[in-house]
Amino acid sequence: MKYAVLCGNGRFPLLALAEAKRLGHEAVAVGIEEEASRDIEAFAARAYWISLGALSRLIEILKSEGCTDVMFCGQVKHTKIFSAIRPDWRLAKLLLSLREKNTDALIGGVAKVLADEGIRLVDSTTLLKSLLAEEGALTKRKPDETERRDLDYGHRAAGHLSEIDIGQSVAVAERACVAVEAMEGTDAMLRRAASLSEGKPLRLVKASRRRAHLLFDVPVVGLGTIETMRETNTTALGVDAGRTLLLDREEFLARANEARIAVWGYRVG
Repeated sequence: MKYAVLCGNGRFPLLALAEAKRLGHEAVAVGIEEEASRDIEAFAARAYWISLGALSRLIEILKSEGCTDVMFCGQVKHTKIFSAIRPDWRLAKLLLSLREKNTDALIGGVAKVLADEGIRLVDSTTLLKSLLAEEGALTKRKPDETERRDLDYGHRAAGHLSEIDIGQSVAVAERACVAVEAMEGTDAMLRRAASLSEGKPLRLVKASRRRAHLLFDVPVVGLGTIETMRETNTTALGVDAGRTLLLDREEFLARANEARIAVWGYRVG
């Protein structure tokens, strides 16, 4: 089988490409120059590089490769999407047509442009289903009663915020929302929360948007998440089961267990 992978930053695209290679699939990587690691070249049958705003070039590459399905793996920093981007004519036309300037609107618009060219954006977790979080306790230690109350509150709050594209994460202490993720990312948000919490233990909740698909902007946690949680005295993590990727899953959970961090998967729907 042949896959095209549009690669953003982080380990998500590397793991997807490595899994495709392991399974004997042909994987064509298209790396976003401002975001993706050059390491993608080691796992791809062929690798191309485009700038963040080069939508026409992306379509040209996919058509030349005969790829009708493409998955978008990895993150593009929100601050770059609407500030550092230099759009080509096709993307500039799309940006002018958007009613709202958020990630959902932009990538949804790109998906429509691709569809008009006979190219389908597919589930970004297609190759990594084994890394999706399950429901319930994922670590040896379950959240205690206080942590669970904070996580439940944070899960409700994060769910509402993600619906209007204001980040995916919240930091909670004593059933109060200490910080909300916007464009700065989860790690920076946690550090800001730690500066505000006066030493109180924090709980982190990442929520997915309640859309029916996993085409883009899938919540991801990894080894860096655990390190930042340790640094900021964040003792518990809540995620959406079936909709959140645990990158480097075995090591992620081993480090969480070592740090006595509780990880809980919430049923969605």
